Amino acid sequence: VKLVESGGGRVQPGGSRRLSCTVQDYGRSRYAMGWFRQAPGKEREAVAGLDSDSTALYADPVKGRFTISRDYSRNTAYLQMDRLRLEDTGTYYCVVDDGPFIGWLRLWKPTYWGQGAEVVVAS
Repeated sequence: VKLVESGGGRVQPGGSRRLSCTVQDYGRSRYAMGWFRQAPGKEREAVAGLDSDSTALYADPVKGRFTISRDYSRNTAYLQMDRLRLEDTGTYYCVVDDGPFIGWLRLWKPTYWGQGAEVVVAS
């Protein structure tokens, strides 16, 4: 399984950024996807997830600002990040779960991880 991420970069506070993640060489048709992030000096945390039935889950710090979506025809998920804050800085990892449902987002342990995309929110 290969997760190809793109969209990282530098953005000013209040700005927007969209991350993409394309899943390659994966035989399953129903699986959950999402993103984790790790800020400098902090533990990795789940940010958003999307069940195979398109139920979206968000961590409290990003609710109302981030939107996760998925294009099943392209095996690609997107994380639209709006009203970015300094504390959103970090490396964002696309993840895929062999199962179709995430359960509790903060307890989620995905099966596969992408290489990470750095997002820097700074003036």
